[in-house]
Amino acid sequence: MTMLPVAVDVMGTDTGVAEVVKGVRRAAEEDGIPVVLVGRADALDGVDTGDVPTIAASEVVEMTDDPVEGVRRKRDSSVVKSAELVRDGKASAMVSAGNTGAAVASATLRLGRIRGVHRPGIATVLPVPGRAYPNVLLDSGGNTECLPKWLAQFGQMGAIYAAARFPVEEPRVGLLSIGEEKSKGTALVREAHELLAAPGFVAAAGGRFIGNVEGRDALIDTVDVIVTDGFTGNVMLKALEGATKVLVKTFVGVLNSSDEAREASEVLIPALLPIYEDMDVDSYGGAMLLGVDGVCIIGHGKSSAKAMVNAVRLGADMVRRDLVGRLRSVVGRTLVETVE
Repeated sequence: MTMLPVAVDVMGTDTGVAEVVKGVRRAAEEDGIPVVLVGRADALDGVDTGDVPTIAASEVVEMTDDPVEGVRRKRDSSVVKSAELVRDGKASAMVSAGNTGAAVASATLRLGRIRGVHRPGIATVLPVPGRAYPNVLLDSGGNTECLPKWLAQFGQMGAIYAAARFPVEEPRVGLLSIGEEKSKGTALVREAHELLAAPGFVAAAGGRFIGNVEGRDALIDTVDVIVTDGFTGNVMLKALEGATKVLVKTFVGVLNSSDEAREASEVLIPALLPIYEDMDVDSYGGAMLLGVDGVCIIGHGKSSAKAMVNAVRLGADMVRRDLVGRLRSVVGRTLVETVE
């Protein structure tokens, strides 16, 4: 069966429309993925879109706009039209690297939630050097305030996502806290722990609950899915991004600090490049919005062409692997009764 196109919202990024289109064209031309560009006609005017079709949208939900209000008021915006293409069966997935809140709101309001899902959550990958696949952090910014049953369901959805995307058969699910003991953490964390630890709860989604994990576990092979609220998850994500940039900048500075260091760099850099590739967020394309009734990929505001081609690839891959169908069959039939 021929795949429907992936709808790409080209507006609202820090890198500009041309950079987004460059990545989208690579996905279409190199991988044969059907895509359609959605954006303002004047913004696409003069940009070489190749053979990729476009759909005009007269409005943009800007980064400064309130996400929900912007989506409701700007009904002809590029992010809303991208979601509507998926809803109406004209696209298989949507990709947006603009206003994150607007992407979440558009997907939630236009696609709707999968039956049984309390709140959709943003699943972001965290690289694990030396391992074939990254960790999944959920939620990383979709819900700043959460209820225990939402966190518990994030664990189940995260396990399904990890198993669908990566080579892991029984994802280890951990709850982010300030200590490994189940008595540690806020009331929210302790109550979520009880739900996640209930017999068969995470197993129903094909995963295994391993208890509390800490921030130090984010980038190492002790867990596969890290569950937390969106506020904590986003702070953690941004802290890791900032620390990684500082380390890379410092290391590059050391390698250029002297003639001896530059000579050594000729040997070190080729050995370090695979590690850098693993740590490069653009290699993973974007975050997956889990819980909406359709595939929605949310890219970083500073997404490069490399990030966009990988975001389109991710969207197409999750369509092929029927991630939404997997979530729908488990959440709708089993998990909702457990968390209510």
